[in-house]
Amino acid sequence: MLELVVLVCLANSPTYCKDAALNYSAESTTPMQCLMQAQIEIAKWVAEHPNWRVERYSCRPAGQIAKT
Repeated sequence: MLELVVLVCLANSPTYCKDAALNYSAESTTPMQCLMQAQIEIAKWVAEHPNWRVERYSCRPAGQIAKT
């Protein structure tokens, strides 16, 4: 299982950043599929978290990033 890891920073305090992990439910998702779907998932997350700004993202095996 993969997770999309997004580095996000507060819009009004850009020095405060954290990783947000977005899990994919499909276990057969490949790294390329994860990256291809990343912008859609990030757009959903940003719509729900308007005070945050995305700096970068990557796809990694699930469980490598502590949940926040």
